[in-house]
Amino acid sequence: MSEHSTRTTLSEPPFKTPEGYTLSATLFNQDLAPTKMKGRKWSSYSIFTLWANDVHSLGNYAFAIGLFALGLGGWQILLALGVGAILLFGLLNFSGFMGFKTGVPFPVMSRISFGIKGAHIASLLRGGVAIVWFGIQTFLASVVLRVMLTALFPSLAGMDTNNILGLSTLGWLSFIALWIVQVIIVSFGMDMIRKYEAFAGPVILVTMAAIAIWMFAEAGGSIAWQTDNGLQGAEMWRTIFAGGALWVAIYGTFVLNFCDFTRSAKSAKSIVRGNFWGIPINMLLFGAIVVVISGAQFKIDGTIIESPADIVQTIPNTFLLVIACLALLILTIAVNLMANFVAPVYALTNLFPRHLNFRKAAIVSAVLGLVILPWNLYNNPVVIVYFLGGLGALLGPLFGVIMADYWLIRRGKVNVPHLYTTAEGADYHYKRGVNSRAVLALVPASVVALAIAFIPALHELSAFSWFFAAGLAAVTYYFVADRKREFHDVSGEPIAVDSVH
Repeated sequence: MSEHSTRTTLSEPPFKTPEGYTLSATLFNQDLAPTKMKGRKWSSYSIFTLWANDVHSLGNYAFAIGLFALGLGGWQILLALGVGAILLFGLLNFSGFMGFKTGVPFPVMSRISFGIKGAHIASLLRGGVAIVWFGIQTFLASVVLRVMLTALFPSLAGMDTNNILGLSTLGWLSFIALWIVQVIIVSFGMDMIRKYEAFAGPVILVTMAAIAIWMFAEAGGSIAWQTDNGLQGAEMWRTIFAGGALWVAIYGTFVLNFCDFTRSAKSAKSIVRGNFWGIPINMLLFGAIVVVISGAQFKIDGTIIESPADIVQTIPNTFLLVIACLALLILTIAVNLMANFVAPVYALTNLFPRHLNFRKAAIVSAVLGLVILPWNLYNNPVVIVYFLGGLGALLGPLFGVIMADYWLIRRGKVNVPHLYTTAEGADYHYKRGVNSRAVLALVPASVVALAIAFIPALHELSAFSWFFAAGLAAVTYYFVADRKREFHDVSGEPIAVDSVH
């Protein structure tokens, strides 16, 4: 029997647990299976380039420049980002180690805490948020592409004046072109994403540094260190720590499913090294660029930009403008692939493992990201605040439950083969496939997260909502978890597949 047919039928060893439980086709396929330790490809450089791209996203620049607009000065912005970076470095290492040890993606990792069926709660919440943001980020990238195309071919401006379901003809062509590029990249799997990130990372760092240097020169070799309404005293410190907390919340999605990437990491040290250079070091560089371009623009004309895209549109040289636009497109695609494409692909594969593999799930995710007409959602504040804000608020409680269960309750002991069987005696069957104690811990923390997010009287706490919700979920689960259970630490190597990701 060929290797492929063995994996398909799951009818003979090594597709049984040590106790003889048969692995279920409703839980196991080649993309959901644990990856073998030998042959993993993600090095510390691979991890670093994830952050080299994601940290320098246009959304992150808009957030950090917003701190300048609120009245924080140069060193204060760096401190806020530094506080967030230190916290993220720790959280991402804890999350990353889980993926390295087990070799499984996030939906399978969620089965440990929530059960083989309850895991759909976590994976679909994460995947649902990502699908919407995939469409929105593709739309934002298409706006940059439209700027570049009209700069190169002014006659195309006439195609940018009509309206078809919310987009002009040029807007549709730009969106579809970028949509197709991303689908092609993802259709080749995680290894192609790794290669793309490795290519894009240096391009982004050089481009953003070049924009900062150019702005510094335009401002006469000096910058404004803060605006005229600079914060002082207690309000300054509150804003600094709120900025750091929000910086962590921005990455609340990524800390959840970081194991999707680290399941293919070469070693635990490669995760730490990649995170060290990609989080605290890279974020300090990011902060320096923010301070320079914000301060330079404010010195030049007293205005505050919203993102580097505003600067790019003012570049007087068409060739340089096109180069800068291309770099922003490369960046946005890189961010979209890792932050908003991988999670729904695994969520859908986990939902329909018999029918979907990585490539098919990628196409389904992309189609969903198109048919929701994301530009209309982006232009609707109600959708952004209540739908995406509400779903995003629930990711903190998910993280709290999963981390408390893995590190505090079972202390890293995982019976990996049992993650793929529906047998009633298996470790993660719980009751009808759902760990009701995890759901019980999730509910009050989710209520608190939503209350902080939407009740005006609690607005002052909103910056810290992720920590409140994650902490409450973790503490609640710690006290309601079943400590009488016997935890087993069983490697997934006997059922693992070669790492193609």
